[in-house]
Amino acid sequence: MMNPTIESVSLLYFEGCPSWKAALKNLLQVLGDLNLQVEVDLIRIDTPEQAQQEKFLGSPSIRVNGVDLWPEERETCSLSCRVYQTPEGFLGVPTVDMLTGRLNEVLSAKD
Repeated sequence: MMNPTIESVSLLYFEGCPSWKAALKNLLQVLGDLNLQVEVDLIRIDTPEQAQQEKFLGSPSIRVNGVDLWPEERETCSLSCRVYQTPEGFLGVPTVDMLTGRLNEVLSAKD
């Protein structure tokens, strides 16, 4: 059986989002802390059509191996800001601890 790996990491955002750069900073810190040698693909969402096509859950969204780390069932997707429930309350980005936890879950997942 193969060990789970993180093959791709994407950060989806739209240009007007005030939080995506902070999310990228946290994400890069966690990837470094976990010694994961993976590039972060920045995917800018520019139109409502693209948001719908990408199933964009709001900016910033982080996907690992194509799967959102905080999935939601949603009918419509749009150019909107996203909020995360954190220990400090609702914030525009997941915390370093939240990201570390989710990436460790991905790494320890069994088929």
